[in-house]
Order: sequence, then structure tokens, then C-alpha cells
Amino acid sequence: MTIQWWQILLITLYSGFAIYDGNNTTFGTVKPTMAGFVAGLIMGDVQTGLIVGGTLNLLVLGVGNFGGSSMPDYMTGALLGTAFAVLSGKGAEFGATLAVPIGLLMIQLDVLARFCNTFLQHHAEKLVSEGKLKSATHMNLYGIIPTSLSRMLPVFLALVFGSQFVQDVVNNLPMWLMNGLKTAGGILPALGIAILLRYLPLKKNFAFLLVGFFLAAFLKVPVIGAAMIGLAMALIAFGMDNQKSAQPAAADTDDEGDMEDE
Repeated sequence: MTIQWWQILLITLYSGFAIYDGNNTTFGTVKPTMAGFVAGLIMGDVQTGLIVGGTLNLLVLGVGNFGGSSMPDYMTGALLGTAFAVLSGKGAEFGATLAVPIGLLMIQLDVLARFCNTFLQHHAEKLVSEGKLKSATHMNLYGIIPTSLSRMLPVFLALVFGSQFVQDVVNNLPMWLMNGLKTAGGILPALGIAILLRYLPLKKNFAFLLVGFFLAAFLKVPVIGAAMIGLAMALIAFGMDNQKSAQPAAADTDDEGDMEDE
């Protein structure tokens, strides 16, 4: 089977919109299952697309990228894995296997896109300090371009040149570049968490932070388990706050009743 130009165009455009949706509108198009379904629909084999996308979705259940962290981009992997599975006729297993290194490679490209956006953000901050708010807003919108291109370009090139092109890129990336991107990717999660903690009411809720750290670092509780414990603690705290706010109201009612008796 030979891929058509309109199929390349549609899958490329979808990759750009999906990563935008994942960071902004959150319609769910960035999920691997949805990406596999759309790619399968475009390629004429929805079943293969659903199998590839569903398989990759199992790899990211309960995983989220917070702050400045990057995670494997299995949306792009699902798009290309489905396309190559249909084109080669080797089935969904081949597509899912090929999609894993694609998703891992996209971590590095995601880091590069974030680096590009830092220049735009610094320029936006400069415009804000000069009172040019409208221009600063435009600079933030321009940040969509590097992020979308970081998906659209590899998808387009891979579909034009074939699966062997993807494998050659993975195998021939310079080690110094890979090590540098891995180092940056390791620093970004810590930086992202630090930024989040700065804007959270940490002093008031420091005990919850200690409990969460203890669960994750010492007891090795999975993310879902820690989240359930956090939810339980939040419900307890919420209930205690409601009781405290209800007590003054009850006291005021009693006072009013005593005054009426007099």
C-alpha cells in the first residue's frame, strides 16, 4: 500500500492540533487511543488504529507531565505506528512495537520545543514591563508554533520517507546531544515542581506535603494510591472546616433565641 498526499496532510495536521489540544482545550485528541483511531480512519483500517492506540494508552495510564516535565509522546507514536502498520501490512503488533521508540524520541523534541518557548516568554515579559500588553499576548500565542511544529515536522518527514527514516534518526543521533537533552529533561521536572510549590499555600498545608513525600519516597505507594489517600485527607479537612464554620452559626441562633425569651 502507498500512502497518499492527503493522508500525509491530514495526519500531520492532526498531530499539530492534538498537542495544542493536550496543552489547552483538552478535548482528548492527544490520547493515544484517539490518535490511533483517527490515523486508522484516515488510513482505512480503524481496527488496527484502535489496537495500536489502545496498547500505547496502557503505557500512560495514571501518568501526567506536571510543571516543566516531559513524558513519552505516544500520541505521535500512535499516529505513526498505525500508519506504518497499515502501510507495511504487518499488523498492529508491528505498529505498537515501532511506536514505542518514536514516543521516547519525542521526549527530546518536546524539550527542544520548550526551550524555544522560553525565548518567546522572556520577550513577552519584556513587553509587559513596557506596557505593551497586546503584543505580549501575541507572543504567548506564538508559543503554539514551536510546540505544534515539534510534532508536525517529524510526523511529516516520517510519513514521506518511511519507517526506516525514523529508525535511522534514532540510531544516529549524536551521543552528546542525547546526553544533553536527557540532562535537561531530568532537571525540568524538579524545576516544574518547585514552580508549582511556590504558588501553592505550602505553609498552611506543609503536613500534607510531608505525608505525600513519605508515601512516595519511603513506602513506594503508586500514584493512584497516594492520590486516594490525599483525597481522603482532603475530605476530612473539608469536613472539619465545615464543622468549625457551622459552630458560630449555631451559637448565633442560640443567642437570638435567648433574647426572644427575655
